[in-house]
Amino acid sequence: MLNIGYHESTANGLEGLGLEALEVGANTFAFFTRNPRGGKAKDIDKTDAQKLCKIMEENSFAPVVAHAPYTMNPCSADAGLREYAKEMMIDDFARLEYIPNSLYNFHPGSHTGQGSDVGIDLTSTMICDVFKTVKNNSTKLLIETMAGKGSEIGKTFEEVKQIYDLAEQKFGSSLKGRLGVCLDTCHIWDAGYDIVSNLDGVIEEFDKIIGLENLYAIHLNDSMNPLGAHKDRHQKIGQGYIGFETLYKVTRHPKLCHLPFILETPNEQSGYIEEIKMLKA
Repeated sequence: MLNIGYHESTANGLEGLGLEALEVGANTFAFFTRNPRGGKAKDIDKTDAQKLCKIMEENSFAPVVAHAPYTMNPCSADAGLREYAKEMMIDDFARLEYIPNSLYNFHPGSHTGQGSDVGIDLTSTMICDVFKTVKNNSTKLLIETMAGKGSEIGKTFEEVKQIYDLAEQKFGSSLKGRLGVCLDTCHIWDAGYDIVSNLDGVIEEFDKIIGLENLYAIHLNDSMNPLGAHKDRHQKIGQGYIGFETLYKVTRHPKLCHLPFILETPNEQSGYIEEIKMLKA
């Protein structure tokens, strides 16, 4: 069974997320934990969260993917912004405990001129500090693969692995099952990974460097840009440089097909419904 959904609005509450997914034929979804362009978060309504969990359990949902706000930059040159990012993440972990076993992906950040090695070190420090604070939380933290625009880190599988390994080293014990990766098809294409001509090769490279056992979710997006453009502009499925055929193959690949796939294409609900139908056909 294809586990697929899209990035939904929380305007109708947590229960509304589950009801919308059922309405459109989805069995997972993504949502922002708070305003994506700011730090403000609504108070958690425990009853609302319980209603969502009931919907998910009764309808055999795949894990849902919460998304950290874009304003979170764990490797900023500004120490205050780094602390702000850590506090937001810790708060999000506490809020996500009301949706057990959820996934929480975040952008590893932009080093803002300090260099990739410094950025990787700072982001790994934040991950370590967060896990030392949220010791018994069921939420899995996912490092998102990035396109490499500006001073973004996480643009190669090697950089993602460096972040993972350093966080584990600083934490002092294994983070297996707590820390993983969310792969974005648009991002890795824009970063230079040719999934159109060499999908199996890219998957093999990911497995060799990071390990497929550490991959927990996929953002399924086409790209407005040619291979290696480092621009990160999502396109509707089948209307970009990656194309429908390749993205369909991603969802059916024997090493990936069990994962939750999240659409983040520039669509309204009707567009997402059509994309889900196409990918299910």
